[in-house]
Amino acid sequence: MSRPLYRGFSGGGRSSNGGYSAGGIDPCDPVDDSYKGKDFPENGFGHELSNLAGMRKLRKDFAIFLLKLGIAVITLIALVSSLSWAISISSSSKGTTYHGYRRLQEQLIADLLNFGELSLGISKLKEVEFCAPEFENYVPCYYNISESADLMDIDMNLQHERLCSRDSAVGCLILPPRNYRIPLRWPSGKDFIWKENVKITGQEFSSGSLTKRMMVEEEQISFRSDSLMVDGVEDYSHQIAEMIGLRNESNFNEAGVRTVLDIGCGFGSFGTYLFSRQVLTMCIADYEGSGSQVQLTLERGMPAMISSFTKTQLPYPYLSFDMIHCARCEIQWDKNDGIFLVEVDRLLRPGGYFVWTSPLNTHRMLREKENQKKWSSIKDFTESICWELLSQQEETVVWKKASNRKCYSLKKKSSQVCSRNHDMESPYYQPLNPCIAGTRSQRWVPIEYHTPWPLQARPNSTELSVHGVRLEDFTEDSSNWNSAVGNYWSLLSPLIFSDHPKRPGDEEPQPPFNMLRNVLDMNAKFGGFNAALLDAGKSVWVMNVVPTSGPNYLPLIFDRGFIGLQHDWCEAFPTYPRTYDMVHAEGLLSLERHRKGKCSLLDIFLEVDRILRPEGWVIVRDTASLIESARLVATKLKWDARIVELDTSTDEKLLVCQKPFFKKQQQQ
Repeated sequence: MSRPLYRGFSGGGRSSNGGYSAGGIDPCDPVDDSYKGKDFPENGFGHELSNLAGMRKLRKDFAIFLLKLGIAVITLIALVSSLSWAISISSSSKGTTYHGYRRLQEQLIADLLNFGELSLGISKLKEVEFCAPEFENYVPCYYNISESADLMDIDMNLQHERLCSRDSAVGCLILPPRNYRIPLRWPSGKDFIWKENVKITGQEFSSGSLTKRMMVEEEQISFRSDSLMVDGVEDYSHQIAEMIGLRNESNFNEAGVRTVLDIGCGFGSFGTYLFSRQVLTMCIADYEGSGSQVQLTLERGMPAMISSFTKTQLPYPYLSFDMIHCARCEIQWDKNDGIFLVEVDRLLRPGGYFVWTSPLNTHRMLREKENQKKWSSIKDFTESICWELLSQQEETVVWKKASNRKCYSLKKKSSQVCSRNHDMESPYYQPLNPCIAGTRSQRWVPIEYHTPWPLQARPNSTELSVHGVRLEDFTEDSSNWNSAVGNYWSLLSPLIFSDHPKRPGDEEPQPPFNMLRNVLDMNAKFGGFNAALLDAGKSVWVMNVVPTSGPNYLPLIFDRGFIGLQHDWCEAFPTYPRTYDMVHAEGLLSLERHRKGKCSLLDIFLEVDRILRPEGWVIVRDTASLIESARLVATKLKWDARIVELDTSTDEKLLVCQKPFFKKQQQQ
């Protein structure tokens, strides 16, 4: 509106001699050039008479200008008054305010804010650019050390610490490697991965071990070979089962073992094998510039994340895992007064097992005095925290955590039990705590008394009350998710983005059960989305994320036999690029919008793009206004996006997106 007004005003601007500039002369004006050379009285009266038609034209233009200006002022006053009225209603606490008016003013505020955002940000809708090629394996918050030999003398502790800042965030779209291919579907993908999809050097191929053996077959890396059976992952699992008193590894669930934390998991072979025995294993390992254990494990379709035993606690609640496994994980358990063993104790459920496999434990290695000293220190410390040494065979030692919490008061040299102020159930990267945690918790239930899997996923009212959840709310949540998953699955087709007259599920076959494998739920709540996917027979595992900005039900998720972690979505997720097939977020945008100034919607979606595989899916459910904003951001990220209406009485919509596989751009 302002530009036409300015142009009209400049066309009638005053010149230095008191008349109008040449720019104000209308080329159709009947007053021609013959008047330019004539003399007129100094008072200008003669000029005004001679130029009467020109003055009429100027008066007309000036009247139009005033009319436009008046309309603009009236419009501005109306908008300001409406906004003031709406805000006054929203801040009013009088009980006489009617619900309909309140809803109307809330919608008006949202509309005005959206109008302001769009009017000021049209230029911001420009698409996000692609990153430089060196970012293809970039992980924010970690020291992305080069594989160059010149840097190998740098203090390696730098790359293990998680240090997040706004500067570490990536503001561009990370492209896949030049010869990247879509991973094979499960279960083929657990045995074969594309070599070019991961960053790995020849050195990693030649350094095989018990859980870290693979073979290169042309363009693939094979984990299903004779060498794997020679290394004995199956025999090793059978050995552990016998050491804890079971007939074989098929009885792990009966003994209360459902969730396992595998520290330094190699390439995930141990967890992959246990998965076939209904045991869910979370792999953790340090950030690695190449040959990453976490990247390879995720590429195989198994749970993994970057995490390490350094100065902070792991982002899991206490009493969460039934077994913790360390096979040559290179952690110095005897250092720092045994504080790493205390962290293991915090994470273990009562009666849980710690399995440690190391060459240090063999009779030959224990002949050396230094190794004897280390072993004696570890053995004495485990006794002080009420662990029972169950068995020792060759390199492998198995301890069992105490089931009875009275042990800690009976031990003369027992470690100190945490005070109430220091006994946090779910610390988020807090400093390591040297005291014994969880002894006062209602969740202190020995694993042998837990409901075995899969009934474990359906807690009763007594079990739910420990987490402050009513059975009615839990049942309703489960029912809603069982209905939603069927509808969601039918939308996972490229046809959703075409002008298809009906939904893909109405005319086309349902997508196969193994279409997805690695799924991340950004706001998991009770873990209902995870449970519904399993009930529907989908071959997925879900990383259940509980945002630090919302209520914490992560202990309930673990007690149901699922896995997950706490996370701040204004920080980078602890994983490598291209590691998830689908990212799901229900209610997350509403949760995060209250954290004004912490991060933007674009920041969150850029991180989703980083961890999402090419041709991966994003499903977001939230209020209509936030979904519209999310669609604009998805457009900036070059995603295919479509809003789906929901058959509900709530003001919610569904945003379905698919990340394209940018092949042409990556070859430029």
